[in-house]
Amino acid sequence: MRSSPSSIFVVLAPPLSTFPLHFHCFLQPPANIAMSTEMVMVDEIPFPPQITTTKPLSLFGHGITDIEIHFLQIKFTAIGVYLEPQVVGHLQQWKGKPGNVLAEDDDFFEALINAPVEKFVRVVVIKEIKGSQYGVQLESAVRDRLAAVDKYEEEEEEALEKVVEFFQSKYFKKDSVITYHFPANSATAEIAFTSEGKEEAKIKVENANVVEMIKKWYLGGTRGVSATTISSLANGLSAELCK
Repeated sequence: MRSSPSSIFVVLAPPLSTFPLHFHCFLQPPANIAMSTEMVMVDEIPFPPQITTTKPLSLFGHGITDIEIHFLQIKFTAIGVYLEPQVVGHLQQWKGKPGNVLAEDDDFFEALINAPVEKFVRVVVIKEIKGSQYGVQLESAVRDRLAAVDKYEEEEEEALEKVVEFFQSKYFKKDSVITYHFPANSATAEIAFTSEGKEEAKIKVENANVVEMIKKWYLGGTRGVSATTISSLANGLSAELCK
């Protein structure tokens, strides 16, 4: 007797587009940013996973500023970016995009900057420098951005000069902290500086154009001052958008 041939069954999976979530969200399980309690180490500098200003904010991204000279990496500052968790509600059109794609998407970071949520940037000094050196870097970055969009007028110049003067007399010892607090529904910023043995110093920036460009210095996508921070922020937001 001849045996009958075995039957072969082929099961076809539905196309990925039929799934309610984007494929990327299956590949990358989202980190639970809001629930973490351990300190996050950024180049051996601890950053709390949450801080409270007027409300609780979560650490969504971190990185460093550095420069390479003759194959030697010199690190200047460590950076942490804190946001309201509700920020993801304003970024839904990027749901499912991987972090490496978001990091190159300046429209995504423009939407982040304009989202009506509280933002807080914490900068910790790694390599000692004069406050005037930092002030000149900030001044140059903000002025160039304003000039590029034809918004550098007398009012902006005066507001920027006050910020530069604020840093002029400071000395950035290792572990000194500079913070930038951007309220949710206000075009202002509060800059604070603390260093060991010194009282906290603060300045309020009320020129909306200057405030916007300070945000873009740290949160400005491909033109941001720290590529590692932008990459980390993109990955953190990508994970939260998958939830």
